[in-house]
Order: sequence, then structure tokens, then C-alpha cells
Amino acid sequence: MAILDKLIFLYGQERGAAAFQRLQTRLDAFRSQHPDISSQAPDPTERVTERDAILITYGDSLWETDMPPLQTLHRFLKQHLAGVLSSVHILPFFPYSSDDGFSVIDYTAVNPELGSWDDVRQMGQDFKLMFDAVINHISAHSDWFQAFQAGDPAYQDYFIAVDPATDLSSVVRPRALPLLTPTQTARGEQHVWTTFSDDQIDLNFASENVLLAIVDVLLFYVSQGMSLIRLDAIAYLWKEIGTSSIHLPETHAVVQLLREVFDAVAPHVAIITETNVPHQENVSYFGDGTNEAQLVYQFTLPPLTLHAFATGDASVLSAWAAGLEKVSDTTTFFNFTASHDGIGVRPVEGILPAAEVERLAERVRAHGGAVSYKTNADGSQSPYELNINYLDALSDPNAHEPLALQAQRFIASQAIMLAFMGVPGIYIHSLLGSRNWTVGVEQTGRARSINREKLNANDVERELAEPDSLRSLVFSAYRDLLAIRVQHKAFHPNAPQAVLQLHPALFTMLRTAPDDSERILAIHNVSDQAITLDWTTVAGQVPGMSGFNDLVSSTHLEAGQRFNLAPYGIMWLKMIGT
Repeated sequence: MAILDKLIFLYGQERGAAAFQRLQTRLDAFRSQHPDISSQAPDPTERVTERDAILITYGDSLWETDMPPLQTLHRFLKQHLAGVLSSVHILPFFPYSSDDGFSVIDYTAVNPELGSWDDVRQMGQDFKLMFDAVINHISAHSDWFQAFQAGDPAYQDYFIAVDPATDLSSVVRPRALPLLTPTQTARGEQHVWTTFSDDQIDLNFASENVLLAIVDVLLFYVSQGMSLIRLDAIAYLWKEIGTSSIHLPETHAVVQLLREVFDAVAPHVAIITETNVPHQENVSYFGDGTNEAQLVYQFTLPPLTLHAFATGDASVLSAWAAGLEKVSDTTTFFNFTASHDGIGVRPVEGILPAAEVERLAERVRAHGGAVSYKTNADGSQSPYELNINYLDALSDPNAHEPLALQAQRFIASQAIMLAFMGVPGIYIHSLLGSRNWTVGVEQTGRARSINREKLNANDVERELAEPDSLRSLVFSAYRDLLAIRVQHKAFHPNAPQAVLQLHPALFTMLRTAPDDSERILAIHNVSDQAITLDWTTVAGQVPGMSGFNDLVSSTHLEAGQRFNLAPYGIMWLKMIGT
């Protein structure tokens, strides 16, 4: 379905045709202003490769006095991670009024406390950049919403006003908060749709004016160096009273339309959708493999990996991973274990029993974290998100374990993610071995602050220089794994992945390079017990092997030798002859 067809589907024949003309004018103008961007024609199967890993960070996760935080971040990344990290996802760096950046006041400005567009563009000279399209909603303090309140006719269709007597019980709610927020306007009190909070006013994509305004914003981002666009909370984009207002066909049509816009004038740009929902709903945003997102967050991986380490048993993780299928050669998963948000547990619905999810919630509370709840259609509540630093979810911060053991356990969890089919997304606090920021939770009163500490860059550098510090143990091991990963085509996103069952406590997969040039057997011990495997146990599932080189320890295994994995041990075994 071409752009025109999608616009007619969304807005009807007359409005759709008129919107198409307005959109075409924008695309023609962008092409003429940016011929260098529009003429790019990357191989879509090589858009991301084994050399790609994406850092997830706030613009001010690292700071120092007398320097804009974006410059500090850029300096740190160039100094420590050049060559092993390809891309940076700078979480919303725009002026905002709440939700740590996700209630945007002005889509086209850089928060002056972080730096400038020049700082963003400079970072884009050394790293590919991912921006957020926080387009489900906008700040109540934005010019758009204030114009709506003032009665400006140009903005009356930008938001969704609903009679509070309307039955909205079928709407899926990601938060235990009111769906409608009363606001005073020139027309009197109106109740506007607010999916997430009373400061985040949902935009009305049933208006073509809103869609075109957002296209303007996204093309501006491309002009500033963006090559990956994260569609935040995209599942809720289109609202229709009497429906669930999640994953509606119109929402998918908007994603497809944005894909066609980028393919037409900025073909190097990839869309990544953020939909923290059960797996089958999540992967629906791949579309047919050619027409929606190129990357989709692998939301099931964080809670299942945590479950494996919490139980010392990788069976559930292995069974789920064995069922994953590549959608196409031009799409892949965005794998992660931690982000600025907590660990979503909706994605394990139908995979983990409710009692197992509750056990994870109890573990998180015991380790100093919190649990956020959502309201179900029947009025009951169930866990939505586990709010904790991922390292502390794995290791009890009060247990006084040796730091080296805590670091090894954590790195084993990260190695699983790095070896997984797809592109790794690494949260800065995971890379730096951070812990729960409980002071931040006390300061803000928000559970998610536990994983959003702003770090003094000089203090971080000092800790990284101490070889026995937790930060140094984690960071050096993490960087070593990344350095290995970029050198091996078996870790290409299109490299087939076969999950092997060697032992319940081992998560094992065989990755084969797309051109069959190499095979790597990645083995990860999720338990606190040393495990030994006979050669025949492995040989029975990996035929044709004569020996291995362990890329992690730089050791060699000959035929007949045993495989010895320490507690939380990792082996990335390159098969000899490949």
C-alpha cells in the first residue's frame, strides 16, 4: 500500500488525497535541501552487522563541571569505546516538564542544560545516533497544548477531548492512573486523553495536521544526524472509543507510512519500535518483514534472563529462545537486559506462570527495588515493571559477596544478550557496573529513578582506574566481550541461531555466519555451580567439530577434552576449521 493509499485508509478519500499533496511537498523540499541524504542507498541486509552495538544513555548520565554533558559523554565514548560501540541512543534530550524527558515541551530544541544541536551533530560524526520520537503524547507545557487551551483554531484537533461520561472501560491501560484529565480551555473545562500522566497529553493522529507536523519533526531529526528513530510507546498511538486503543490497524498504518517516508528521502534511517507487550504483539511491528520497523525491542529477554539466574536454571529461557524465528534478512531484534525503565514483565505473559513472576517481584523487593503495577480490565492489578538496577536484580547488594563474583554473574547475563541473534543495546549503567540509586528514589519519589543516576565523569574515571573496583571489573570485561564480538561474522544479526540443550544450567547457542565462514558455540552458566561437560555431550549436538578456540579465555580445546565452566562462566567457542 503506497503512501497515498495509507493516507486514504487513515483519513478517507478527500482528506487523504489532500494530505498526500501536503506530504509530497515536504518530501520534495527535503530532497532538494539534503540531496546527500536522499541519495544514500545502503544494503538493507547490512544496515546492522556484528560491528553494531548501541549504548543507551541520557544526555547527562555523565557530567563534569564547566562542560556541557553531551560533550562529556562524547569525550568519554571516544576515549573508552571507539571501535567496539557503533551507536548511541541519547534518550530524549529536548526541553521537558516531567518523566525524565518523556514529556517533551519542544520537539525541535535541545535542552540547554545538556548542550546544543552542534554537540549532537559532533557526536554523530563518530557514532550513529538514535533519537526518540516521543509522539504518542506531548507536554502539557508545550506550545501546541497551550494553543489548544487558548482556543487557537489551528490546534483544536491536535488533542482528544472526550465526554467523561463515555464508556472507556475497554481501553488497555499501561498505568494505574486516570485516562482522562480535566483541563481549562477557552471553551470551558474539557477532558483530554492522557495514556501515561496528566502532564503527557496524547496527540490526535486522527488529524492529518498532527501527522504532518510529526513528519516535519522527524525529517528535522534526520537533518541533524539521526539514523535510528525509536518510536516511543507507539502501540497506543491511535485511539478509537469502543476499542482497546492498542495495536490498532491505524497504528500499524502510521508506522508503515513513516517507513515509506524514510525509504523515500532518508533510506539509511531505521525504525525501532518500543512496545512493552507480550511477544507476539511485539513482533507484529515487523509487519511483513519489509514494511514496518527494521528493529523491534526484545522485551522478553530481560525478565527471562533474570529468571534463569534467579533459579540457576536456563530451561525456560532456552525453550523460549529456541522458538524465535528471523522475520527477514532486513529486520532484527534489538536485544537488551536493562534500560532507563525497569524490567517489564508483561512480555512473559504465557511464558512464566504468575507465581514465577511474583517470585521475581519478591526478589526485586528483597534486593532494594520496587514493583510497579498496572490496572487490568477487571479492575485488578498485576505487576507491570520491576524497578531495579539489573546488576542488583542479579546480586543481592546486602549479601556481601566478593565483587569479582558479582561482576562475573552480571557479565554472564550480558554475554547471553551479546551472543543473541540481533543488535545489542547496552544501558550505560550496565556498562559502568552501577548499582541501585536509592537516594534518587527518595529524592524524586519515583521508582524508575533507581536506575537513572547522573554520574560525575571524573569519579567514574577514577573508579575505572582501580582494577578491583566493581566498575572496573564490569567495564573491562564488558569491553573485552564487545571487542571480540565485532570481529566475528557469526554474531551478525542475520547469522542463524540454534539453541542447544547441554545442561539445565547452561544457556547455549550455536551461531553460524551468514556466509558459513565460521561457527561459534556460545555457552553461559547461569548457576553458582561449576559444570563439566564431556566432549561427547557437545559433539552429539555439534557434528563435525574437531576442536575449539575459546575467544573469551584465549584457550584451545582439542577433541576429547572436557568443557569446564566455572560458576557463571562463559565460553565463546569458535569451531576450528571455520
